[in-house]
Amino acid sequence: MNVQSLLHGADRLSTFVGKAAAWLIVVLMVVVCAEVFKRYALNAPTAWIYDVNNMLYGTLFMLGGAYTLAHDGHVRGDFFYGNMKPRTQAWFDIVLYVLFFLPGIGALTWAGWTYFNDSLAMREQTFNATPLPLYP
Repeated sequence: MNVQSLLHGADRLSTFVGKAAAWLIVVLMVVVCAEVFKRYALNAPTAWIYDVNNMLYGTLFMLGGAYTLAHDGHVRGDFFYGNMKPRTQAWFDIVLYVLFFLPGIGALTWAGWTYFNDSLAMREQTFNATPLPLYP
């Protein structure tokens, strides 16, 4: 297995996960519409739908980011980049990923792991009338 086939496999996985995660938009829409209906038509709001809404949106955001990255859909300043040759663009992408993307992901992973450990140690719960645990 060479590096090219590994990269194509990662792109295929990102595309599959992104397309599957796109269906979370439908689930999110149903959840929000159900809450609006229950709140205003039945006068019976629920406390847990707010948490489900936040968790679904966060999941959609993270999984959609991988799909967008695989399809080169992120916004960039095109006034320099558009005039470059494809080989120069590729080198530019590599340098910027090494300088900005990888350290950013590393910092988010480190901070997320620290936050997770603190949350688990204090048995943190969501902030609503029926607090849900944020741990398994």
